[in-house]
Amino acid sequence: MVAVKAGDVEGALRRPDPRIGVFLFYGPDVGLINERARALAERSVPDPTDPFQLIRIDGDDIAADPGRLADEAGTMGLFGGKRALWIKSTSRNIAPAVDVVLKGELQDTVIVIEGGDLQKSSPLRTLCERSPKALALPCYADTGRDLGAVVDETLKSNGFSIGREARTALLASLGGDRLATRGELAKLMLYARGQSEITLADVDAIMSDVSSLAMDSVVDAAFAGDGAGIEIGSRRLAAEGVNASTVLGAALRHALMLLPARLSIEEGRPVGAVVEGMRALHFRRKPLIERHLQRWTSDSLKQAIAQLQQSLLDTRRLSHLDDTIAAKTLLDLARAARR
Repeated sequence: MVAVKAGDVEGALRRPDPRIGVFLFYGPDVGLINERARALAERSVPDPTDPFQLIRIDGDDIAADPGRLADEAGTMGLFGGKRALWIKSTSRNIAPAVDVVLKGELQDTVIVIEGGDLQKSSPLRTLCERSPKALALPCYADTGRDLGAVVDETLKSNGFSIGREARTALLASLGGDRLATRGELAKLMLYARGQSEITLADVDAIMSDVSSLAMDSVVDAAFAGDGAGIEIGSRRLAAEGVNASTVLGAALRHALMLLPARLSIEEGRPVGAVVEGMRALHFRRKPLIERHLQRWTSDSLKQAIAQLQQSLLDTRRLSHLDDTIAAKTLLDLARAARR
């Protein structure tokens, strides 16, 4: 059998080969593994609430008694009809038990296995990839088009629409794990209950890290020459309990990010093109970064980096003065930005 690629999994599940009796879901996204396994197991039987049709089995039980899987697979339903065996993941090897089943004939029984994050050399994964009666289906974290489809489908099915800007901000906050994505979307929809459209304000209220936003605002103010913005943002961070050295660290990372971009500009590349190429940058910060790159030269950025490194060292040596050191350094950066 040809190994199924991650992008082909949904298609393979929509039109499964009738000869396939064993479906192995594996990969790092535990939430996606569970979601796909559950959906396949439940739609494989007429009544998924019937415990005689959909049988849940712990993988450790199969590993302890390899013959149990073959016995369950060969058992006829009390009233006939389709059956599904849904096996939860385990760290123990259940390949020998699955091998016995694949060598026999599966009649009206589908076996669905949550395999966890299996290596390419895993006996269970290797067995299912090579057998004409099995499919090994990779489950990786949602990105790009897949993540967008999950968001659009979930919101639409619950009666919500979402604007382009809010959708972009939402997608930037998701994608690590399908289960986590579903949970975040559920919180967002609960927050927006009673309205028909998810707004950017809704996304910010539920998805954004308040201290992270305040940190960005202080750093952006410093590199834009905005002393008042530094003061307002610093008070907010102090209320959040954020350490002064943490703010200086964020400012240092920002300067280190700006330096290669500014060097590219000095070599002749347009500012807009350089900023668009900074892929890790949130779309709403791009106009701010353009202004920073116009205010700072590569030489002034190198001086700022040296000053921030020294200030970070000073906060470690003189921890009782860390707030004072951080405030002075940020205001020095603002003055340099205005020159």
